[in-house]
Amino acid sequence: MILCVGEILADMIGKNENGVFSYERRAGGAPFNVACGVKKFGVKSAFWGSVGNDIIGRFLADFAKNHVDEAYVALNETHNTTLAFVELDERGDRSFCFYRKDTADTYLEAVPFSLLERANIVHIGSLMLSEKRGAEYAVGLAKKAHEAGKLVSFDVNYREDIFPDREEAVVLYKTMLEVADVVKLSEEEYTAFGQEYVQKALKEKLVCVTLGEKGCKWLYRGESNALPTIPVKTVDTTGAGDAFYAGALSRLDGLSKAEWTGETLNKVFAFANVCGALTTRSRGAIDALPSLEEVTSSAGLD
Repeated sequence: MILCVGEILADMIGKNENGVFSYERRAGGAPFNVACGVKKFGVKSAFWGSVGNDIIGRFLADFAKNHVDEAYVALNETHNTTLAFVELDERGDRSFCFYRKDTADTYLEAVPFSLLERANIVHIGSLMLSEKRGAEYAVGLAKKAHEAGKLVSFDVNYREDIFPDREEAVVLYKTMLEVADVVKLSEEEYTAFGQEYVQKALKEKLVCVTLGEKGCKWLYRGESNALPTIPVKTVDTTGAGDAFYAGALSRLDGLSKAEWTGETLNKVFAFANVCGALTTRSRGAIDALPSLEEVTSSAGLD
């Protein structure tokens, strides 16, 4: 099982039709997207998060019950649910504006040890790092997961709107990267941290770098490889990285580090590339997730 912990929020996806601009409400939040993708790709998933006891929060809590195997979404009585307004350009690439001031997702309850014990991988979201209590929570959870003998996964998922000070954000992220076993970076994030840091400081970590329409690259203990993705007609890139990562974690589930050979990792990330690519064919992060059958067929695995 893969346990995902962190933000669950509403993606308000903008569209302009006949001169009228409106927003569609969709469930989102990077770690929640990953949890939904993991289940879609054939592996048991659990999600641990918090929303406000408001219209959006209750929608998300109900949505979670139907899209992950085990949903633990607390309803916070004093803090509202986070909103992420998303606008797409003509290529389907998105830009974000977050309504997130002291919201419920920064007040997470402690994950019980009994739940950690049942997971193989504990995946931790990054938005909580923007608050001191969230950063301490994330590092503490990672250490607790390691004590339980579990692998820790972390997606940098840098958002400028959340971390206005880039240098401060990098310092926060490095603290978290030190306690992770599997790390996901975008191409821009890889550049921000620097090739030397990734290749030396993260040498013992399994690092995957998403390259958009060019596919991805993985690095582990001095080995690396770049893998192309499949061509698709892109409509919306929202959640593509999360679908990619869900695909990767679903294939890593149950594998020990000793099994992370070059051959195995090539298969893991070839599968992940297809998951990410197929998700861009329609709008929304979760609604657009492909089925396992679609992925295996497109990847030539059936």
